[in-house]
Amino acid sequence: MKIRFYGAAGEVGRSCILIESGNTKVLLDCGIKLGKQEQYPLIEDSELKGIDAIVLSHAHLDHCGYLPHVFTAGYNGYIYTTKPTFELVNVLLSDYMKISEPKNVSKEGFNKVNTHFKIVEYLKEFKIKNLTFRMLPAGHVLGSSLVEVSDGKHRLLYTGDMSLKKTRMLEPAYTEDLKADTLIIESTYGGEKDEFPDEQKLINTMLTSIKETINKGGKVVIPSFAVGRAQEVLFILDDYMRSGVIPKVPIYIDGMIGKAMRIYRHNVIYCRKELQQRILMSEDDPFKSANFHNVMTKQMRGKIMHEHEACIVVTTSGMISGGPIIKYLESLAGNHNNKLMFVGYQAEGTLGRQILEGAKEIELNGHKVAVKMAVEMYRLSGHADRPQLLRFISKIHGLKNIFVVHGEEVKGKELHDTLEDKYKVQVPILKQEFDLN
Repeated sequence: MKIRFYGAAGEVGRSCILIESGNTKVLLDCGIKLGKQEQYPLIEDSELKGIDAIVLSHAHLDHCGYLPHVFTAGYNGYIYTTKPTFELVNVLLSDYMKISEPKNVSKEGFNKVNTHFKIVEYLKEFKIKNLTFRMLPAGHVLGSSLVEVSDGKHRLLYTGDMSLKKTRMLEPAYTEDLKADTLIIESTYGGEKDEFPDEQKLINTMLTSIKETINKGGKVVIPSFAVGRAQEVLFILDDYMRSGVIPKVPIYIDGMIGKAMRIYRHNVIYCRKELQQRILMSEDDPFKSANFHNVMTKQMRGKIMHEHEACIVVTTSGMISGGPIIKYLESLAGNHNNKLMFVGYQAEGTLGRQILEGAKEIELNGHKVAVKMAVEMYRLSGHADRPQLLRFISKIHGLKNIFVVHGEEVKGKELHDTLEDKYKVQVPILKQEFDLN
């Protein structure tokens, strides 16, 4: 078995890993890297035509955003993934095409994506030529998967993005009787100091801050990934608003978060049993809370921004790389009474990272905007932190080789240094190839 890294090597973004065994070639994920300029996997178009299949771990653009180009370039095979991932990918890619208008994608190529999915169930084996696969719950977002690959000689496990934390939506990643000689593991939070604080304390601090802003008549703006973080944040806000911990104000949902919420609701069987029972056994459907108001028009968005009423806005995009958040910041960033709350990872080179690191002036749509609103970070992450990553690794029987990916260079190096006494550990560079035989 050979492994080649076309993305996510020494970086967060453009996950794209080639697994080759005999005459079989399969890509694990096919994403883009968001930042000042979009970056794509370093795989040639001519090679894409020779790929037998793509196995998709989950529906985030850094893992699926390159799919329209792949089909534009002539790939005509299948994409294997879970049902929720399939449904979420279609919504994500439509939104991405509308906002980014990538020049490397044809209309025909984009339309082909939707017709080339093969749906697989968790824990059930499926074959792609001489390779055998299983998808296991990853605990990251709805439908997210660990990917197990075997060629009869080697068994490889790819984490995609994962979490060992139980959330309001999902159970932790699957860890029962894991066996693999080779692991490809994310390291988004694999650095020496990457241990998440107690989540309830974090939420309490966040709620206190929201209450302060509302009481001043300000607006709380929460940029969020449409898939995963947004649902968690909305459920937290709704729960504590119902209980009276934060004042009752409108919670506006903007961007494609509303569509993702409907997909979560339709696929609630993939969520925690407690959530399923809450919906089935009572009339209390948290997905349809009266506290939520979907922003359906530009006029409604303008009214929210210019009315003198306190409110909470949860909107895309999570790293401020496009979408409605740009309009909200243009209007609201200059007011000291307002607050911007980050709840997820801000990649290097993104506008979100600039603001988080203290930028007092940013450029939006070609003009300068002063950042006078308060800026705070509450890491409600769907990723594993360092202790979770180490615990996950310890649960894998027969493990010998580890490839550390999907992390900033320093994070990958620090995780490597921790593991190298016990395993053969590599932090691959882009386009590097390894032969396990």
